[in-house]
Amino acid sequence: MISGKISLGNTEWSMSIDGLKPNILTVKTNADFKKWYWLKEELVVYCKHLGISYTGGKFELQERISFVLENPGKPLPKSKPKKPSSKFNWAKEKLSLNTLITDTVSFGPNFRNFMKSQVGDHFYCHSDFMDWVNLNAGKTLADAVVAWNRFEKRKEDPGFKRVIRPHNMFNQYLRDFFEDNKGLTLKDAKKCWSGKKSEQNLDGKVIYETKDLSYLEI
Repeated sequence: MISGKISLGNTEWSMSIDGLKPNILTVKTNADFKKWYWLKEELVVYCKHLGISYTGGKFELQERISFVLENPGKPLPKSKPKKPSSKFNWAKEKLSLNTLITDTVSFGPNFRNFMKSQVGDHFYCHSDFMDWVNLNAGKTLADAVVAWNRFEKRKEDPGFKRVIRPHNMFNQYLRDFFEDNKGLTLKDAKKCWSGKKSEQNLDGKVIYETKDLSYLEI
């Protein structure tokens, strides 16, 4: 194995030339870029290296990098930010069941405390509920309470599983790992995940496979 390190500013990244994941700064083509799973901090470093915006979510950064690698010399397409239509202050306004959900809805303490007053201290903002709220501007917080209780009722179904968002590959990997390996531990799962994400993965998607157990022998 040939290995080494590359530095960018105060950040030092390890690299290897043995089929394992390379340093992101050595990637020159979109095809090579899409072979690997990248951490957000690596994407930020590469965006800085390319001289493009490094703000936003992980998928946004990946799309920007892919565009630049696929279209050298071309400027990134400009996207017009959507301006919110409401000035309702979710952090300070007094909330009630009649409060209308707006496109500026925030899930901060004011919102959470109101929901707890309606459904109990066991309330929490899980992704399914937040997605529902964000997609239902114009409905009321009374509707939100009904929706949250409906989501909670699903737990009574022994076969229920919350949908894991595509970008949360780690949680999906853990779920699939433990469904296939009832007697193994979280430490085992994390070791397999660590090994798998260091190998080539189509479009950077790290998906559990039974053969990943071979990482436990390393």
